[in-house]
Amino acid sequence: MKPKRILQAIRQGQVGGGESHVLELVANIDRTLFEPVVLSFTDGPMVKTLRKKGITTRVLHTEKPFNYKIWPLVKALMIEEKIDLVHAHGTRALSNVFKAAKQLDLPLIYTVHGWSFHPDQFFLVRRLRELSEKYLTRKADLTICVSKSNEDLGVKRLNLDDSMVIHNAIDLQRFNPRRNLSNVRAELGFNADHFVIGFIARITGQKDPFTMLNAMQILIKQNKKIRLLMVGDGNLKHRVMEKAKAMGLQSHIVFQPFRNDIPAVLNAIDLYCLPSLWEGFPIGILEAMAMCKPVVASPVDGTSELIVNLQTGVLVEQQKPKALAETILNLYNDEILRTTISQKAFQYVRTHFGIRELVRKLEKVYGTYFPAVKSNQTISSPINSVSC
Repeated sequence: MKPKRILQAIRQGQVGGGESHVLELVANIDRTLFEPVVLSFTDGPMVKTLRKKGITTRVLHTEKPFNYKIWPLVKALMIEEKIDLVHAHGTRALSNVFKAAKQLDLPLIYTVHGWSFHPDQFFLVRRLRELSEKYLTRKADLTICVSKSNEDLGVKRLNLDDSMVIHNAIDLQRFNPRRNLSNVRAELGFNADHFVIGFIARITGQKDPFTMLNAMQILIKQNKKIRLLMVGDGNLKHRVMEKAKAMGLQSHIVFQPFRNDIPAVLNAIDLYCLPSLWEGFPIGILEAMAMCKPVVASPVDGTSELIVNLQTGVLVEQQKPKALAETILNLYNDEILRTTISQKAFQYVRTHFGIRELVRKLEKVYGTYFPAVKSNQTISSPINSVSC
């Protein structure tokens, strides 16, 4: 029997949490059962990476949700690629594939990588997005949430049903601190005395890079050895770089574009920081934990499910740069606490969040739509280790 062709639709070709999820999913899926075809609505590094891996990847450019002009092209693509099931990742992707999926009577799965409505939005914007999400979840046959908090919010605000939680996960072979990795720390000019904070994320409003800058300004007044490494791209990157320069921080911050060697980048830092305003279930934090790095983050959504405060990381209220700076400084001064947190986080991630477990769960979900498909694979045992 030929493998079923699964369209994995994602809004953009830049690499963020949802895009990393898709990259790992298609790389680890059982190709004897399910053949992935990726549809991205913009070009970018993710598209290039997928094509290098031999994954059929198509780009239909639009940066708008509900772009009815592109719907006929999406339908034609589904027919041409002989798609059997559509899996949309994120609101914008779903808004541009649901019509074709319904017209072709294809099963439609929606993975929510964080809802599109947020507390910081104007009331009318938030309400419009809630109504959009409610409409779209009714079109999907199944809604998968990456965190319990996202599912609970969907039930409360959208009367969500036909849903389940499958947490994000990562490749524990790739994110392994015992691997022989390139010396990114030396490459970027950090020496042994520097304490390097890693902000490795899309530089957008969601990740609140300006709170990170304000905290950094406080930190360097206390300790000149502290450095910040900001890795990623996004619509705020130019403004953030200009702001850092205006604040006199340029000699204390190193900016890098998106990089493919994230394990080596994480290996180069001393602490990972993510002061987000909202999250689904942050893959960046999983990756940092797996690389045995202490994490400081805001207590939002899935982050609060992943981090037990002062055990597997440290939580600091969002948009509080002074509190963020104080927390980082305390960790800098307390090596024992940093090590204890890192070890607990390392064990927690390696026990619960391996990519193979996630993929087997999704294969089981896909299989419910194709009774003849039987997986011979079982969920592998977690990769455990006594210490980093």
